[in-house]
Amino acid sequence: MEKLPKIVQKSPYVTDEKAGKKAFCTCGLSSKDPYCDGSHKGTGFSPEIVILEEDKKVAWCGCKHSSKGAFCDGSHKKL
Repeated sequence: MEKLPKIVQKSPYVTDEKAGKKAFCTCGLSSKDPYCDGSHKGTGFSPEIVILEEDKKVAWCGCKHSSKGAFCDGSHKKL
């Protein structure tokens, strides 16, 4: 059976991000969500590394069930 991530919130985290590398939390256990803080250790989850080519507004997935990985696709509306 596939282990499912913890649903942190049923809405996206909308943030203004600077260009660069980000580590998106995929397990839902991070105290710095939507960013990884290492809480996944031993769970089988690992962060999704996202590289933003430019400064922009990002809608990070808060429910951890998006088909677009780190980015919100509205999946939280079906949970």
